[in-house]
Amino acid sequence: MRSFLSTLVPDPDILFVTVPGTGSRQGLPGPGARNSNKQINKVIKKIMSTVTKLPNTLYLAKEVRELDRIAIKDFGIPGSVLMDRAGFASFEAMRQHWPNARHIRVLCGIGNNGGDGFVIARYAKRAGLDVKVFPIGDVSRLSGDARGAFEAMSSAGLAPEAFEAHGLDDADLVVDALFGTGLDRDITGPWSDAIQAINKASGTTVAVDIPSGLHADTGRVLGCAVQADLTVTFIGLKQGMFTGQGNDLCGRLLFDSLGVPDEVYGRFAPSAYRIDYDAEKHHYLTPRARSAHKGDFGHVLMVGGDAGFAGAVRMAGEAAARVGAGLVSIATRNAHATIVGTSCPELMCHGVETRADLDALLARATVVAIGPGLGQSAWGATMLDAVIQTGLPLVIDADGLNLLATLPRHGLNDRPGGHVLTPHPGEAARLLDCTTAVIRDDRFKAVRDLAARFGGTAILKGAGTLIFDEGGDLCVASDGNPGMATGGMGDILTGVIAGLTAQGIPISDAARLGVCLHARSADICAKAGERGMLATDLIPGLRELANPEVAPTTPRSSKQQQNPMEIRGI
Repeated sequence: MRSFLSTLVPDPDILFVTVPGTGSRQGLPGPGARNSNKQINKVIKKIMSTVTKLPNTLYLAKEVRELDRIAIKDFGIPGSVLMDRAGFASFEAMRQHWPNARHIRVLCGIGNNGGDGFVIARYAKRAGLDVKVFPIGDVSRLSGDARGAFEAMSSAGLAPEAFEAHGLDDADLVVDALFGTGLDRDITGPWSDAIQAINKASGTTVAVDIPSGLHADTGRVLGCAVQADLTVTFIGLKQGMFTGQGNDLCGRLLFDSLGVPDEVYGRFAPSAYRIDYDAEKHHYLTPRARSAHKGDFGHVLMVGGDAGFAGAVRMAGEAAARVGAGLVSIATRNAHATIVGTSCPELMCHGVETRADLDALLARATVVAIGPGLGQSAWGATMLDAVIQTGLPLVIDADGLNLLATLPRHGLNDRPGGHVLTPHPGEAARLLDCTTAVIRDDRFKAVRDLAARFGGTAILKGAGTLIFDEGGDLCVASDGNPGMATGGMGDILTGVIAGLTAQGIPISDAARLGVCLHARSADICAKAGERGMLATDLIPGLRELANPEVAPTTPRSSKQQQNPMEIRGI
């Protein structure tokens, strides 16, 4: 770390920067403090080594604003101090990641996000860097803390300049401080032009709090949005960053709570939670008793495989077995029973043509899953009606969902045993009688609507898979990668959830654990590359991950190793 750090802190002798996720604060010596550069470096190193440890709590934009208000009104932290901390945290992150960057270009809006940008520019100026500030909008409209930050920047000898696209041509770093979390309308006019220029610039882009144009609550793009290489976000993680297009737009994500005390976060519950395999595995994947036998671990009945689709039900069945189900039976068309049983002899395959055939198998099962390769013929509809009438825990996927969407009275809300729906956006749109665009624009609302209409636990697959359970908890999965965008992945997930449920795990918990285990197995596969990954490539990893006491360290994909957000979904 270069010695100029001692000149970058605010006017007090000590700048307090919160170590994210802990609520504790580290003191950084100021200009008047008698501390060596070595001591300064030690404090900065400790701060920056923890800044990428993201909390597991996610918030709506209005909730983050409420956290901010509580910190200011109830805990006496001036808004100007929070803004200064945000600007310093952003600037320090830039210096940590790109220490050789000399030419800094800051685009600022006329709200508090712009105020953060003015603070960044002031610190860059004090560090002796070549910095230019381009306000987008009428600076006479600046007010409050943003006005104060603008005046402090001006007093430091830095004058704003009119923005022209070629002003970014020589930029090493471009700072996006245009819009914060309050944006809820499509971006047009000069702001749209500025965002297009940012995205075309050859320099690296750093977004302040959130990429401009990304909806903080939904993860959708509001007309256009900044594609950031790094986003430094503050006080609370915004849920829209972790699903939909938020995954791609944020780039690498760093978090700083800006010294907001832990007590502030206890005032209300977050809107959602981030989950991953490492956090979920310890709850249920414990070593088995030495006296265990197969009857202790349940009997999965997998229903599917209409003409031409035998592979789907076979993959789902093996996935259930690989995560530890004691027994797995397959109910499929007569023509498929022999070939499926031969390809995986551990699966007990039965030709089923009538409801009576299926009822005999249901009587022996402890959990049932339906949908992989089911088809949408009369046979599939008969099978679906039969499994809905049981009191068994139930997982519905694929054509089971498509058939469900056609039923005016599905009866799911009244059945015992619990159930999980696992749609991708297209299936979700059919279930909710809307377009996939509606699902994409607000995935959080969609998964809640699925649970409200059909009961049970709803999983909405996609980048940043969402799980909304019967208890009202909303979770976003952090594991997974784009290699999972291939046929058969959903069949594997269905088998994983059914196999975990068979072992006595409550079905909503099995849904959360199953999503994470499934996606982490894909991350292991991604060591060989994301392109060309097959659903069956996940199966060896399922067994490893179902036994965490013996599983080796499970590396993420190469893309995730560069990205501590660790957010890719099914």
